[in-house]
Amino acid sequence: MSATILHPKPQKPQQADWARLIPGATAAIQAGAKKPVQSVKRFQHEAATQRSEGASIGKRALTLILPSPLQGAKAGRWVRSAAADVALVGLNWLLLGALLVPLHRGFPQVHVFGYAAGRPFALLGIAALHAVLIALIGHAEGLYGARGTRPQILCKSVLWATLVLSLGYGLQGAAGAAGVLVWAAGALHCAALLAWRWQLGRQAYDADNRSDSLRVLIVGAGGVGRRLASYIEGNPAGGRSLYGILDDAKPLGKGVIGRVGDLARLARTGFVDEIILAAPHDHLVMQQVLCEARRLRLDVKLVPELFGCAARGEGEQVGDLPVICLHAESSPSLELALKRTVDVIGAVAALAFLSPLLLVIASFIKLDSRGTILYRAQRVGRKGRLFRCYKFRTMVRDADDLKSRLRQNNQRSGPCFKIVGDPRITRLGRMLRRYSLDELPQFWNVVKGEMSLVGPRPHPVDDFASYEIEHLARLDVTPGITGLWQITARKDPSFERGMALDREYIRTWSLATDMRILLRTVIAVVQGSGD
Repeated sequence: MSATILHPKPQKPQQADWARLIPGATAAIQAGAKKPVQSVKRFQHEAATQRSEGASIGKRALTLILPSPLQGAKAGRWVRSAAADVALVGLNWLLLGALLVPLHRGFPQVHVFGYAAGRPFALLGIAALHAVLIALIGHAEGLYGARGTRPQILCKSVLWATLVLSLGYGLQGAAGAAGVLVWAAGALHCAALLAWRWQLGRQAYDADNRSDSLRVLIVGAGGVGRRLASYIEGNPAGGRSLYGILDDAKPLGKGVIGRVGDLARLARTGFVDEIILAAPHDHLVMQQVLCEARRLRLDVKLVPELFGCAARGEGEQVGDLPVICLHAESSPSLELALKRTVDVIGAVAALAFLSPLLLVIASFIKLDSRGTILYRAQRVGRKGRLFRCYKFRTMVRDADDLKSRLRQNNQRSGPCFKIVGDPRITRLGRMLRRYSLDELPQFWNVVKGEMSLVGPRPHPVDDFASYEIEHLARLDVTPGITGLWQITARKDPSFERGMALDREYIRTWSLATDMRILLRTVIAVVQGSGD
């Protein structure tokens, strides 16, 4: 039942800097660390003192204040699931309050219908308490630990929350009508929450194309490893996507993509987030994988050998297999959720406010030259995923065909392509590029979740094809409309300089950093510093 992994051949450990970059993992430049590139020093100096003095204090304060679900890597998923449940419970109570008004008029002798019939919004306090009780009991029962309907746990959470709420009102001497209404609401919540989760489960989607799915590398191609891989591939709604299996004994193929010694290279090129040890018998392999994964900042989990016994107590279930966490990297999930909230609000507000300007630009583009108004091109986003990036067209119609002929004149070092006085750019296009107006349609990419307001700029597919393995680190985060590179070294021809700035942005990321970059971007746009 367990996977037998032979002793690996002695290999020289790879010391290349291929570690996964986690936003904000390094709040300030550490002593002895590699110095940042020259063009980022001035930007860092603006808030270096506040970050170095306040980062550790703020982190400790957040650890003490925030509940544990909001401190882990799954905080975003936990918040979304719990918030959806709370919102649905609140809507159910408002619906009940609205129904009480006509029912009370038709049946004035029924006391239940008279409870807060004239003040349906007065039920919001009960709704909030009921929703919080359901969320807390659901969390204690593991309701938000994984995707799925989980009807037994859901019904148990609603039942106990309703029981506690009704007993509380009874002890306060509330009328019997209140208790009846609470139980009626509980039944409605149970049905609504089950229907909501069932509908989500029916929505077929490819987990590999979701920004929040975990890419998994399994170590061990034995029976346990194969069962684990089969479950992950067959259940994309579980939030994981399989990248492959490592095994030193099995032949390559049928899911086995490499050996244990290839872990660093494959984890980097595959944007792996999590390593799962499939019941290994070899302790040397287990120690090697754990050491290498920690160096690469990857989460490590283990499927234990239970000798036929069922798992009890704490742990995660992946299918019918218990999984124990050996190492988990700290992730600023709550801060990233706030970043996403700011992105959506900011992008929607920008599209609404700038809609007249967008219409004017679209009209001028149509009058200036032949071709489409929008340029839709494939770009490489987070974890190497492709998406359609929108821009106002600033070049002639056959610009992509002409690019291969002009590449010999490229003035940028590295994969990026850039030449001064590009003959493909239209007259109007030069003005749009100078003030970065051609980027405005990318606010729609932000709304869709393919881009962020701030982050490394997305590169074309042909530029991405020329990446070295160390360049892939910039794809550990969602690309942005603007970034640190754009406000500090926009016209610097060095690709390596831009890469260093992107990595530095990810390491030192914070919401305050994003706000400063957005402010300086606005100043740069007004000054017309684009090209």
